[in-house]
Amino acid sequence: MAKRTGQTSERLRKLIINLRKTAVKEKVNLWKAVKKELEKSTRQRRNVNIDRIERFSKEGEISLVPGKVLSDGELTKKINIAAYSFSKAAKEKINKIGKAMTIEELIEKNPKGKNVRIIG
Repeated sequence: MAKRTGQTSERLRKLIINLRKTAVKEKVNLWKAVKKELEKSTRQRRNVNIDRIERFSKEGEISLVPGKVLSDGELTKKINIAAYSFSKAAKEKINKIGKAMTIEELIEKNPKGKNVRIIG
């Protein structure tokens, strides 16, 4: 059995450390849950289409995807979406109506995690 090495992406390692620090500092379990999801292997990480985000999000709230956002579907509500990564087409569709941002930007903007819903 191969030895587990952890995350190899430098950006991902820094994000996980930042999530841990923010969770402890702000006493917010949301960031612990996101950290746990991002520590999974790439194959187990969530891939979410825009239509799923549309279905489970409310107008004006922030949807958080601890994985990749894909472009299948249309967005009709003004929703801000934070994710680890986006497909090019998904980012274009989201930015027409709402705003696509990275998880790092969301932590900086909203460290308390208010009005955030994890989708996946």
